[in-house]
Amino acid sequence: MKQIITKITKNVIPSSTIEKSKNEISNLAFKLVEKEIKKYPEVIGLEFGGSFAKGTWLAKDADIDIFVRFKKSTTEDKFEKISKKIGFESLKKYSPYVRYSEHPYVEAKIKNTKINVVPFYDVKVGEWKSAADRSTFHTKFMQKSLTLKMKNNVRILKTFLKSNGIYGAEIAKQGFSGYVCEVLVLHYGSFENIVNTISEIKECQVIGKTSKKFETLIAIIDPIDNNRNLAAAISNENLGKFILICRAFKNKSTLNFFKNKQLKVSKKYWENLLVIKFSFKIRSPDIIWGQIKRATSSLSTQLELGGFHVLRSNCYTDQKKDAWLFFFLESTEINQIYSKNGPDFFREESSKSFISKNLKNTELMWIGNNGKIISVEKRKNTDAVKFMSEFLKKNLQTGIPKGLQSDFKRGYKITIGKKNLSKSIKEVANELISTDGTLIYFN
Repeated sequence: MKQIITKITKNVIPSSTIEKSKNEISNLAFKLVEKEIKKYPEVIGLEFGGSFAKGTWLAKDADIDIFVRFKKSTTEDKFEKISKKIGFESLKKYSPYVRYSEHPYVEAKIKNTKINVVPFYDVKVGEWKSAADRSTFHTKFMQKSLTLKMKNNVRILKTFLKSNGIYGAEIAKQGFSGYVCEVLVLHYGSFENIVNTISEIKECQVIGKTSKKFETLIAIIDPIDNNRNLAAAISNENLGKFILICRAFKNKSTLNFFKNKQLKVSKKYWENLLVIKFSFKIRSPDIIWGQIKRATSSLSTQLELGGFHVLRSNCYTDQKKDAWLFFFLESTEINQIYSKNGPDFFREESSKSFISKNLKNTELMWIGNNGKIISVEKRKNTDAVKFMSEFLKKNLQTGIPKGLQSDFKRGYKITIGKKNLSKSIKEVANELISTDGTLIYFN
């Protein structure tokens, strides 16, 4: 393991040429924003944040985060309006646009480097008014706490996670943030220690110190706010992948763990894929991703209630105008009849109620060997496309989040398989009918 880590370390440290270029871009952006904030008495400072400020950035993934400090007394309305004005005016030459976290912030690109202009309140630890208020404390804490060797270990961990598709805190990914990587390295001391420990981690284990109990599979405590569980933003799937790749890397360390994987697609299952496509009015990427994830979850539940077993589901948006919901079904055609288990015959009121409610529509009804009353019912729809079409036609308000209902009312398409899917969308759908790349290490 040590030899592989030594080799990777050389690759993850940005060259002096790249570092010089990023410094020039960051200084340019900082001066532009610094000039603009002078117009607003509500703003009392400016500082760098994020991985660039902490020295944990990756050469190919170095965003520049510029944090705009607002007086604590600034109203939320002014906080949002002024921060957007500052971002748009200072970066107007670089086609700025709005992104959303809890509050909007402005993003632009200078020479393929993302510049984020993020507002935050001038508050003390624990007196948070916005989601970004912790960030500058995170920056100062890590600048003080991480050694140079630790910073490079953060870069190794980020590369490890990125190569295996689980790096990134955005809602589309629900993976490991850069800050989580820093917290893990600080807590365990090195990438090697992380691998050895995480490969043996137990359910409900807490990484860090807190008196609070959390319901996630593991908890990663924010050292700046010990009531905050950083693992809450990580999906169970990505957490599971992390544990499995740590086990595999510990067992057999190779450079392959730091290279992007090709999916092993089972093309024979294309016909098990139900696809819903719709167009939406433009909105923040973070908002549309949240909406389509909720829609996918809701419609998965409805498919299950209709008798269609959903093996996996996923969603995707081009973040411009189109979105797709994918459902990998055990079968897109199901039996016309199904059985319903009622109460046992000793429960007088319950059994009487079940019989009276179901007798009219039942195909058959009897008392089973398990002592329960059993009814055989006939399904209205045995075809997944027809089922979903009828459901959305009659129950749009039940199955679709409020924010998407007007988009769905303008139209949608329901299909089976890869028909009418572009090459890029097929690649997204491929993930549902592929063996997870993190499991291939065990072969």
